[in-house]
This record gives sequence, structure tokens and C-alpha cells, in this order.
Amino acid sequence: MTVRRVELRALVRTERAEEVFAQVVRWDRYAELAPHVESAVVHTGYPATEGSSSWELHFRSGLLRWTEHERFEPGRGEVHFEQADGDFDSFSGTWEVRQDGPDVRVTFVCDFDFGIPSLEGILDPIAERVITETVAWTLTGMFPRTELATDLPLGAKDETPPGIPTSA
Repeated sequence: MTVRRVELRALVRTERAEEVFAQVVRWDRYAELAPHVESAVVHTGYPATEGSSSWELHFRSGLLRWTEHERFEPGRGEVHFEQADGDFDSFSGTWEVRQDGPDVRVTFVCDFDFGIPSLEGILDPIAERVITETVAWTLTGMFPRTELATDLPLGAKDETPPGIPTSA
């Protein structure tokens, strides 16, 4: 089993960590902010301490689906998530939201494995791009003064990212 890691670090300028945390966990907003997200259905969300959500992301010529359990720790600025059911063999990670002077540092880390060694060279890089871009689109959509630690070619908001089906 080869686990792939996705990491995205960002600096949200002149915000409070509590506000950034409260917005980041609004999974219901991800479909409006990130073109890769077909749907994000919140079954139980923040401010509960334990949550559950179901996701569908555009992936290759279909949808990547999973349901995850989340643990919200606002006092620590952390969210821990792990797949309960879905297309991954394993999928888990964390969000960390920390105040840094007048700004907020956000770190997203996710480990995943499809459990198909013969296809990992094809599937893993695509999934890594889709997950990274989804997090980047969401953060920059929620907080326009966000600086990403990695330069990502996200394109204009009205452009359709590669791999997203368009209607004819």
C-alpha cells in the first residue's frame, strides 16, 4: 500500500482564527466555491464535536465519492477527518487553523490510497491535484486575502478546471 500525501498551507490576512475555523468547516459551501465539488452533504456538522459528511468530486470522467467522519476541536483549531465509506482504500487528514499575529495560518494535510497499486501512477496524481485545488479554491473563495504557500494555476473563477464535464 502506497499512501499519497496532499499538503496545502495558506496565510489568511487580517482575520481571526475563530472565524476562519468556523468558515472552513462549512462543508455545505464547498460546491459553490470549488468547481471540482459536485456535492458536499453535511449529515452532522460544527458546532457538534463529531461530524459526518458525504462528498462527490469530479474525478477523471466520473465522480469520486466518500463519506467521512470529522472530529472538531475549535479550542485547538483542528479538524480531524477519516473516510467511513467510499472510493478510497484509506483517506484521512487534518485541518489546522492558527492565529499568527493579525493573520491566520491554515494547514490542510490529507493522506489517501486507492488500494490499486497498478493504477497509482495514473490515479494518485489526479486525485492529489483535485483535492489540492478544491482546498485552494475554497480558502480563496471564503477569504479573498488568502496567500497560498504553493503557486497553483487555479484560473479565473468562471473557467472550468480540467477534468470537469461541461454541458454541450
